[in-house]
Amino acid sequence: MFIQKDFDIEPILAKPLMAHLSTIENDEPRDSPVWFLYDESSLWIFGTSKDSFIKRLNKNCNCAIGIVDFDVEKGLLKHIGFRGKAICNKIDPDRLNHFLIKYLGSDSTQWNSWFIKHVVNPLNVMVQYIPKTIVAKDVSFFKTGPNLYSE
Repeated sequence: MFIQKDFDIEPILAKPLMAHLSTIENDEPRDSPVWFLYDESSLWIFGTSKDSFIKRLNKNCNCAIGIVDFDVEKGLLKHIGFRGKAICNKIDPDRLNHFLIKYLGSDSTQWNSWFIKHVVNPLNVMVQYIPKTIVAKDVSFFKTGPNLYSE
C-alpha cells in the first residue's frame, strides 16, 4: 500500500464527518456523500441493496473516497484521499452499532426513532473499503501561510 501523510489520519477519521465516495457507472464518474466508520484499517460504509452506490460497487469495486476536515474561521483544511476497492458484505450488527454511536451518540434512547425506523432498519449491506493508496495533505495555510494552522 502507498501512504503519503502530512498528519496522523486516525483522529480525523474518528470524527463524525462526511466522506465522498466516487464510483463509476457506464464510464462516467458518480459521487455519493456517505457516513463512514474507520476500523481495522478499513473504511466501512452502510447502505441497502437498492442504493445506487451499492449497485455500482457490485459492478465495479474500484473506487475512491475523499474526506475533508475544514474550519474556515480557524484556517483548518486537511484532506484524506483513498483509492482502493470495495467489498459488499452482510451487516455485522456490532460494527453497525459502533457506526451509529459515532454519529448519533452512545445513548440509543436519544436516537431519532423515525431515522432508525426509516433509514437504519432497512440497511442490509456493509461495504468494506480496502485502501490501496492513502494521501493525507494538510493545507491549513490559506489564512496563516506559510505556517500551518495548529490547534
